[in-house]
Amino acid sequence: MKICIPVLFCLLFFKAFSQSDEILLERALYNLPNVSFKKISEPGASYLKYDLLIKQPVDHSNPGKGFFNQRVILTHKGFNSPTVMETQGYSLPDRGRNEIEKLFNANNLNIEYRFFGKSVPDSILWDDLTEEQATADLHIINQLFRNIYKGKWISTGISKGGSTTIYYKYFFPADVELSIPYVAPLDNSLEDERIYTFLDTMGTQECRNKIKDLQLFLLKHETEAIEKLKWYSKGANVHYDYTGSIGKSFEYAVLEYSFAFWQYYDSCDSIPTNKKFDDYLQALLKTSDIIAFSDEGIKEFEEHYYQAATQCGYYGYNIAPFEKYLHYFKENPSAAFPPKSVVIKPFDISLNQKVQKWLDENGNNLVYIYGGYDTWTAAGITPTNKVNSKRFVIPKTNHATARIKRMDIAMQQDFIKAMNKMIGIDATIEAIR
Repeated sequence: MKICIPVLFCLLFFKAFSQSDEILLERALYNLPNVSFKKISEPGASYLKYDLLIKQPVDHSNPGKGFFNQRVILTHKGFNSPTVMETQGYSLPDRGRNEIEKLFNANNLNIEYRFFGKSVPDSILWDDLTEEQATADLHIINQLFRNIYKGKWISTGISKGGSTTIYYKYFFPADVELSIPYVAPLDNSLEDERIYTFLDTMGTQECRNKIKDLQLFLLKHETEAIEKLKWYSKGANVHYDYTGSIGKSFEYAVLEYSFAFWQYYDSCDSIPTNKKFDDYLQALLKTSDIIAFSDEGIKEFEEHYYQAATQCGYYGYNIAPFEKYLHYFKENPSAAFPPKSVVIKPFDISLNQKVQKWLDENGNNLVYIYGGYDTWTAAGITPTNKVNSKRFVIPKTNHATARIKRMDIAMQQDFIKAMNKMIGIDATIEAIR
């Protein structure tokens, strides 16, 4: 038997080493059922970071259907620190720490949405691509990691990930003390007409006229546009079998332009008015690229489109101002493009209706963030006076820029005060400035 001498020094060294966060965390991760992990922390980082795979049932009500591994990135700050669940709506994005994580110096579980990215079963069972199943995934993760992290729990997400945050709060209200969805829509139909009202009233009349004039100009020059777009599409190696033709995809892109312009608003001055065809076509491609309406562009988001078309709702295109110049549409088309190889269930808005009713009457401890320019704000949540939840619309920001760091100081103070009142812990606003 090997003996460590001096014994006191050896015991002190062992105690200090064994109690380091890295050893304790890895031991805890090792003891979690159905979790595998790999350390990915950068050398010299002030926090530990791990790439996790968590075994999840394809159907939480019927484990006999099989399992898949859900990818999660864990950032560890401390066992007693708050923990943020960063809910995604798609694949895990390649970006740094989120604002809420920084505000609270919190641990973070960044969770890939089921059936996206690396979180895919051997074959997708489309009937199990629902909000009920996706939030059950989150609940499993929450219950696992509550064995490790004892501080306050907060969920947050952006865009479809923000909608995931809302659905998660609805199905499992006790899992987290606070939910902070960013730019998150809750559509009221498959063709949410609040979008049309937004597009008809947003900005100045002059700006709206410029948008419409660009769309009309391009539709009037459709033949010339398609000839140039054939070469553009060949260079991008994309195809148009899903829509049926490059012409139909072009008209989709033109109809999408107004929605996309406000969603990622830059400046009305960026809209050309010089009647130069190439300038107009470049403006379209910059804002509403036809590649999004190619087979390859649609395939990338087919799971998202499936959910929109069956359960979550979406938006459409009002063709009334353009009918005279359209060759492929006689009624308002949908912006959702579910896979044609799948039997699509009839659209059912009942979940969103239940969620909206619950948010109105019982949806406490949610803080909603929206952008003043963002088209999706039209389908956002406005809390009632029956709940303590708050809504912050940040002026002059869009879908990508509506963030806490873009709030003015007074709004930031109100935001911090609202969160503190809900869960009783302070945030450090300087962490994101």
